[in-house]
Amino acid sequence: MDAQTLYDGILAGNRRAVARGLTWIDEGGVRGKDLAHRLFAHAGKARVIGITGAPGVGKSTLVNALAINLRRRQNTVGILAVDPSSPFSGGAILGDRIRMQESVDDQGVYMRSLASRGHVGGLSRAAFGAITLLDAAGFGTILVETVGAGQAEVEIMRYAQTVMVVLAPGLGDDIQAIKAGILEIGNVFIVNKSDREGADMTVRSLRGLLSLTPESGEWSPPIIKTEADRSVGIDRVVDSIEQHQSYLRQHNLLNDLRYRQAENVLEQSLDDVRKEVEMLSRRESLWKDTVEEILRGKDPSLYARKLFANWLNATPRGE
Repeated sequence: MDAQTLYDGILAGNRRAVARGLTWIDEGGVRGKDLAHRLFAHAGKARVIGITGAPGVGKSTLVNALAINLRRRQNTVGILAVDPSSPFSGGAILGDRIRMQESVDDQGVYMRSLASRGHVGGLSRAAFGAITLLDAAGFGTILVETVGAGQAEVEIMRYAQTVMVVLAPGLGDDIQAIKAGILEIGNVFIVNKSDREGADMTVRSLRGLLSLTPESGEWSPPIIKTEADRSVGIDRVVDSIEQHQSYLRQHNLLNDLRYRQAENVLEQSLDDVRKEVEMLSRRESLWKDTVEEILRGKDPSLYARKLFANWLNATPRGE
């Protein structure tokens, strides 16, 4: 499948094209980045919901329950589950797919695991490109589950319109939330496994902690108790997502997020250019000569600009 056929197939919602395109993006090569950049103009219509929290709180089970509930409400659902990387192959460890089996068997749901490949922040380098692809392919709601590192799960706020923070009783998640700065990014808070002892105490602790955070507009994050494995409380969670989306539309905040996403595309492209400049320069004697000049006390920033100018002259320019 060539790039143009793949591009057209994704826009048509062809599942084979979606699968192949996600593989290209997950591989991290030039063709995957080019595909994601082309698709960006066709994205921006889906609701992107982030699900984050420490390991063991039941995020995958919650995502499965949410997907089933959303399908009952006639939503098409794309799921991106960022898994830890295998230490042997570097690929995703597919535990999430097993826990989400009920929802992924539905033809209105498409689920993909992405390997974190050591990327910090709870996501993978390919996450935003994958979100863009599913959005362009016509999925109305995209659920993004972070890897569950528990300490730096805040990158999701750059991509998701609504961020759900999942906690569970007995795991010390009130302390974990303070460590990770997660309180500041949550729009909806879920206390899952609420049939366990200590659920009410977790709710009280969370409510107390939220009262200490600065006010962020008129939206007051709800705290919802769930038992995801029995779908208890899931209706209320989906209702809260829809209420938050309405709030974002009423206050014209979705345009702000789209602007930040475009900034992210530019930042990634700049980073790619920097890497390309370095790779090209290292192949030539210019790199060694430049390093030797810096050893003699020359200005590194001046020579960095020279390396960029050399790359610019050596690279054919498109439109």
